[in-house]
Amino acid sequence: MPTLTPQTLHDLTRDMFLAMGSAAPEAEAVAAHLVAANLAGHDSHGVGMLPTYVRLQQEKRIVLNQELRTVVDAGPILVLDAQCGVGQRVTALAVDRACARAAEIGVCLLAVRDAGHIGRMGTYGEQCAAQGLAFVAFANVASGVQVQAIWGAAASSLGTNPFTVSVPRPGHQPVLLDMATTAIAFGKARVAHESGKPLPEGVAIDAQGHPTTDPTRLVEHREGALLSFGKHKGSGLAVMCELGAAMAGGLRADNSGTGGVTNSMLAFVFDPARLGADAGSVEAVCQHVTSGPVAPGHTTIQLPGDPERATAARRTAHGIDLDAGSWAEIVAAAKSVGVAVPG
Repeated sequence: MPTLTPQTLHDLTRDMFLAMGSAAPEAEAVAAHLVAANLAGHDSHGVGMLPTYVRLQQEKRIVLNQELRTVVDAGPILVLDAQCGVGQRVTALAVDRACARAAEIGVCLLAVRDAGHIGRMGTYGEQCAAQGLAFVAFANVASGVQVQAIWGAAASSLGTNPFTVSVPRPGHQPVLLDMATTAIAFGKARVAHESGKPLPEGVAIDAQGHPTTDPTRLVEHREGALLSFGKHKGSGLAVMCELGAAMAGGLRADNSGTGGVTNSMLAFVFDPARLGADAGSVEAVCQHVTSGPVAPGHTTIQLPGDPERATAARRTAHGIDLDAGSWAEIVAAAKSVGVAVPG
């Protein structure tokens, strides 16, 4: 299992996108995003995605250096078409525009249509929180093959459909909830497959609808499905994420036979200070929920976002571990675009 520094992985990612044809700002944006995902412990959305991005670019399913097209710009409503641009860059640009609007008038309803894979959603929550703004986002995953079986279904009909909320916390790191509506993200199944490990119990079914812990058929052949988290509750949230994308006007699970990986997002960006609540209310809640007795087996009570920050501190100091299978695929993808990899 190779261990690499964040800077090494950043430079490799940047160089691969430059070799593919991205302009420098785009290559830097993708590199920063992917490495930050690895640092946060979300390896499913980190540099392990590089082979997929190389393939999608070669198949012309993502468009490098694409610009956002404004569909609606009316007061607090902003609808932007990403036109299959590189997701990490175009989505960050869209969120920047929404933040500017929310800072001006208090709130922005942002719809982003048809971005290439936008990566870790929590990044955009952090982007808003850094400007003192809250972020609530529903996103779907439209691709040629869906991977989530909702409650009561024996086959997949939706993507992993992430949901994200970020609340700024003055003087502290934001409270950040960032999750797929599947029991695990598909990328985590890919990581399990590459590392030769089984899936946890209760997160997947096989092609006949029976429980399975084998990720191979799901990852290599898209047979079977991941289950929603929390049974009917996660399933209901997954449907709402899909409806968010539908209202945004993006590709949906029922019309997404592109073979690529496309995300659409419906997000609310707003300034909590405009709501007139006591400035200490957020901090009071955080202190209240973390001050109770600690359960056996735990050392502390954490807020959403705390585990990712602890992982980032540890990996910044000690490096990022990649499983051998994922690293071999990254090396092959880098060579395919003419980029040398570290020894």
